[in-house]
Amino acid sequence: MYAIIEACGRQYKVQEGETVYFEKLGEEEGKKVSFDKVVLVSDNGKVQVGNPYVSNVKVEGKVVSNGREKKILVFKYKAKKNERKTRGHRQDYTKVEITSIKTKAEKETAEKKAEKKTEKVEK
Repeated sequence: MYAIIEACGRQYKVQEGETVYFEKLGEEEGKKVSFDKVVLVSDNGKVQVGNPYVSNVKVEGKVVSNGREKKILVFKYKAKKNERKTRGHRQDYTKVEITSIKTKAEKETAEKKAEKKTEKVEK
């Protein structure tokens, strides 16, 4: 099962148990994060495409770490003018481990299992 989610102005393909690098989300390490903007969900060949987003689907994850990427050098110059500029840039990121992709069907099956357990306990 995989999903395509929209976060930080980009689209990411995610699966359960996978770690993904997002632009800085502003969450602390160890906190849970949920993504509601799910563009597509594929479950064993069954594909749901949203218009623009799929309803009743949520992707949940856990923040593993926050950090900064390697420095990239931006070099600008103008030919024959002796004008040169060197700048550096380091992008902040948040490393997230995807814990679950919850769909409406999974929620219903979980509720049915809970109901069956309560019925057994009552008998």
